[in-house]
Amino acid sequence: MPASANTSTWVPENYTTPSFPSLYWLVGPANLVQPRFLYHVRDIWRFTLFWTIIIFETVHLLAGTYAVVIVWWGRRNRLEENGKRKSEGKGATKVGEDSVKQIKVLWLVPVVYGIVAGVEAVLAGSVVGLILGAVYNAGGFKVSTWIPFVWSLVSVLVLIVSSFSIQGGL
Repeated sequence: MPASANTSTWVPENYTTPSFPSLYWLVGPANLVQPRFLYHVRDIWRFTLFWTIIIFETVHLLAGTYAVVIVWWGRRNRLEENGKRKSEGKGATKVGEDSVKQIKVLWLVPVVYGIVAGVEAVLAGSVVGLILGAVYNAGGFKVSTWIPFVWSLVSVLVLIVSSFSIQGGL
């Protein structure tokens, strides 16, 4: 193998992989800003995967919790309305038993969202992390520990934007 293809020629001799997350302040006095870098594809992939899992899980669990709150609030209002109709003698609507069953199963929504987020994060984080590692290693560049974090944010933003239907497409 030629020396130019060996990535160890540009990795510092005393290099150790920084611990996760190893984010540092980007601005400030030189004695406070201590940049940390990744050099190996495995490390770049690992950091990207971890950040993608954390961010995807957070976004999906927030969305799942929001869905549960909205549905629960609507069911609760219908149950209250149903109780008022009974007390006024106007006759109740058929909401009671079905709503109670649906509310009992409602807790599964965040669990399913979390599982889906985990699968999506492993796939997206692996693909993006391996591509980042390959590109940066091909160029012989060091990777700031912020790069995997930023690309994980980009991945979740792409997921959110792609969830909307766009009218008038090609």
